Parts: sequence; C-alpha cells; structure tokens
Amino acid sequence: MQPFSDIRILDLTHVIAGPFCTYQLAVMGADVIKVEPPGRPDMSRASGAGATIAAGLASDFTAHNANKRSVCIDLKSAAGARILRRLLATADVLVENYRSGALAELGFDYAAVKKLRPDIIYCSLTGFGQHGPLAGRTAYDNVIQAYSGLMAATGDAGTSPLKVGPPVLDYGSGIQAAFAIAAALYRRTATGRGQRIDVAMLDAAVMMMSSHVMYLQAAGRLPPVTGNDHASNAGYCCYPTADGQLMLGAYTGRQARDMWTVLGDPGRGRAVEKLTPAAMAERFQRDRRRIAGLLIARPADHWEAEFNRHRVPAARVRALDRALADRRLQSRAVLQRVPGAGADDAAAPAFPVAAFQYAEPGSGPALNRPPPALAEHTGEVLREIGYGDRELRQLHDQGAIKLAPGTEEAA
Repeated sequence: MQPFSDIRILDLTHVIAGPFCTYQLAVMGADVIKVEPPGRPDMSRASGAGATIAAGLASDFTAHNANKRSVCIDLKSAAGARILRRLLATADVLVENYRSGALAELGFDYAAVKKLRPDIIYCSLTGFGQHGPLAGRTAYDNVIQAYSGLMAATGDAGTSPLKVGPPVLDYGSGIQAAFAIAAALYRRTATGRGQRIDVAMLDAAVMMMSSHVMYLQAAGRLPPVTGNDHASNAGYCCYPTADGQLMLGAYTGRQARDMWTVLGDPGRGRAVEKLTPAAMAERFQRDRRRIAGLLIARPADHWEAEFNRHRVPAARVRALDRALADRRLQSRAVLQRVPGAGADDAAAPAFPVAAFQYAEPGSGPALNRPPPALAEHTGEVLREIGYGDRELRQLHDQGAIKLAPGTEEAA
C-alpha cells in the first residue's frame, strides 16, 4: 500500500513549484485533482518542447503532472464556486500557488475552507510568503534566485552572478511544500486537526544555502565565489583532461592521499594526508598546477574509472543526454514510463518521466496514469460528488465547467 493512497488533494497550482509539490504526493498514491480555469489553463501546458504542445501536453507540463486527474472549473462563477465547495468537503489537502490573497478574493481563504472541511490541510506556495512587506509580489524561480543571493553565489569571479540552469528553487520549494504537507498529515492522525501551511520560495532559497548563510554570519564576509573549484582544496576542483572536463572530489586526507597515488605521486599523497585545511590552502596553487599537468595527459573516462577504483570521488562532466544514456543511471529506475502513454489513443507522449525511487514496488512512488489532458476528468470527478449528466451538460453550456472533447454529448 502506498503511503497516501487514501488521501485526496485539490491541486490549484500552475507552472512548476506547485505542480511539482503535488506530483510528489501523486506518485505516493494520493488522488490529486488538478483544478484549472477553462479559459486560462496551466501555462506550462504550452511550455517546453514536444509534438504534443497543441494538445496541451508540452514537456514542461508532462514533467510534473503524471498520476493526476484534470478538471476545468471557472471559480469566478457562482456555479463554479459551488462545485469547488463540494469538492473541498471531500478533500484532505488543498494546495495553491496563486498570488497571495487571490483565493481569498474568491471566497476560499483558509478560514472559509476550514468551515467546509474542519481538518483540511491548506498549503499556499508563493514567492515571498503570505505575510510581510513582500507578500503581494509575484515571482518565478529566476526572480527568487536573484533576490535571495543564490545568483550572486553562483559562478566565479569573472562570471558571477549567474543563474543556476534548472529551476532549482521551484523544485526545492516544491519538495519542501510536499514535506510540510506530509508532516501535517502525520500530525492530523494524532490530533485530528488540520493546518495552514505557508511556503515561500524565498525561504526555501535560504534553506538551500544554509552553509553559505552560516559562513557569512561566522566570518562576517561573503563566502568566496569559486565556480567549479574549491576555495582552498586542489583535490576538490574541476580540471581539463585530454578529451573533456573532470570533477574531482578528493576532500578528506585519505582521499587526497589516494588521489596522488593514482596520479603517480604517492610521496606527495603521504605528505598531504594529515594536513589541516589551512595548510592545504597554503599549497593550493602549486598542487592545482601539478594536478592539471597530470590530468591533461589522459581522457576523462580513464581518470574517472581509476579514481573511483581507488575510492576517490570523481566524475566526467557530462551533458544531460549522456548522463541519461548511462546504464548505471538507468539501473536506478528514476525514469519510468507511464502506463498507456504513447499508445495510439493517448495524447500523452511516450517519454519516461522522473519519479524518485526509494522503496520496494507497491510501497513507494509509482506511476499509474499519464499526465492528463485539459478537462479529461471533469465529468468523472464531478459524478463522484453527485452531479448528474444533465447538470454537467448545463454547467458546460454555462461556461462554469469544461468537459473533455468528445464527452459533452455523453453528458
């Protein structure tokens, strides 16, 4: 049994951070119902790449929305608001990442929702949080990277500030929100009480820079910006080889000793094994020049194999395509194909999607349905809460809901 197989989540999120949060719960078995406005669906449906962009299943959407069901409801309409209230009465969790105050304007703030479902867990995920002088600001990952100091900490002296390529703060805040929801669900089993959760991407950014935050406070100055290198340890840097870049991770004294043994200089290895970090820093430049001169003689794959054979962390710098093609990564099953995706009658692409794996089959994350087409499950979900076919047809004609193409006649 999956951990959240008896949990229903209403997903009023869009783009990445919110959908990534609910995706973590969906692959753990939760019934995640993605609620989108008929006229303004999740913008990520048309963002990214893929032949399915026209179907609203572009790569940015399919990356974070498998295992969910899609309903289209106009929450600004009176009929749509009534539908959401009925759905909320059946839900355990509501997750939203609209601007601060937007749901309150529609009559669905925490206090109102709590009246419908007293033990509801209500999670808001925004750029700057629900209170404070910045609460009203909207933001995306790149803006929070800039505001938080993450950009200024990335790159080297010649390139910083530099935005991290993937939207790491979207993903980091999504994970933190999912963790907070899981904690609230656990707390509810003991107390019977729901909870208001306020997740800010800015807070997540600070958490993800914890060591930098502590360095700044302890040293009274910013940590050095070192790019691909360490500030003082030559064994913890990136080097060119005969055919590519190699990242070395010889951090401990033993690893430094074994690194020099692989490089054919065991005497130097014995000399550095017991050195303090300060002493290592004093010889940083000459050791770095020596390592660079030796590594350039052979290909990166050779060095990666040799260092790891001696238990010295090292890896060739790979592009994503090469990393995903590596059989060792493939053995981890982090990329899974969704049942039914890519079939002749399915709009969702056949590409595998990322789903964190940590447990035996049946008790951990699992994919069982492809990312949903817009409004694919409107009729199905609303029938579950008591709406009949005639009502569905009327609501569709009024614009309060959108039924999936081909299902309007049946309704």
